[in-house]
Amino acid sequence: MTEHPPAKARRGRPRQAEVARLAGVSQTTVSLVLGGNKQGIVLHPDTRARVLEAAKELGYVPDPAARRLAAARNNLLGVFSFTATFPTAVEHSYYPFLVGVEQEAAVHGYDLVLFTGSSSGGAQAGTSGALERVRLADGCLFLGRHVPADELRRLVEHGYPAVHIGRRDELEGLAWVGADYVEASAEVVRRLAELGHRRVVLVREDDDAPASTDRERGVREALDAAGLDATDAVVRAADPATDITADWLRGRLTEGVTAFVAEETDTGAAWRALLAAVEDAGLDAPADLSLALLGSPPADLAERPEPTGFDIPRAELGAAAVRALTTLLATGETESPLVACAFRPGNTAGPAPAP
Repeated sequence: MTEHPPAKARRGRPRQAEVARLAGVSQTTVSLVLGGNKQGIVLHPDTRARVLEAAKELGYVPDPAARRLAAARNNLLGVFSFTATFPTAVEHSYYPFLVGVEQEAAVHGYDLVLFTGSSSGGAQAGTSGALERVRLADGCLFLGRHVPADELRRLVEHGYPAVHIGRRDELEGLAWVGADYVEASAEVVRRLAELGHRRVVLVREDDDAPASTDRERGVREALDAAGLDATDAVVRAADPATDITADWLRGRLTEGVTAFVAEETDTGAAWRALLAAVEDAGLDAPADLSLALLGSPPADLAERPEPTGFDIPRAELGAAAVRALTTLLATGETESPLVACAFRPGNTAGPAPAP
């Protein structure tokens, strides 16, 4: 008689029912969580976490072909940056945005496609039809200080789901998620006023990017509300490195200015120029004057004294943008929320020096 070895227990692809039993929830809940909850049903974070942990433990992997057939989508979200080189280095100011995007996309069951059309050697984003490539993804997140308005407007008018990270209400129909730079900037000026500063100057780059406009608006509103002198309160520097010098700084101090604030941008040019001018003039902040940064300091200046100002919640903005895009994909409804920035006391602002 021929003996046969005992048959090995076979296990096929784990099913959602098994995930539901392990997580202690219904199969409907599992389907919602693993499908990205495109219906927008409110689920407790602990419930979602249990489902994801159970799926991970069982090795559950949804059938991608079946999902694409059911949803007529690829379950891909695009990310397109309008910077010269796509920001992937940790010291780049856009890196935290991408961290938030990646984490939230994973929660909703989406993979990411990074479009590098603005990178050196790639197709330029401003050329006709350059953005059409993003249609490979179900929807796309865009970020950048300056955008090709016509190309992006055309994409939105044709019904493609798009969300910009950063306020863009000048483009009708484009959903966006932005930081509340107006209120955050006003808060910085209010704190300076409480320290006795009566003349405050904002140094910004010479362009009309919405983020810069919002910061200036916040500064002016706070100056007006506090009854402070707003004469020449804003300086638009075409080239901060050459426009903001030690001599310029001494001249403004002679006029009675005691506090200087700079906007944060991709390059940090205004803030760098202001720091250099203070150093070249042999002055100290906050002993001789006060400095504030409307944003987070560049990573390469981390060893310098922490500037007074506010922190931009970049990771949360990235995550909020993904939530806005998945909502747009699921319901067709757009939303444009503002995310609050936290005031940072820092070490560069103090009481106004005596006249």
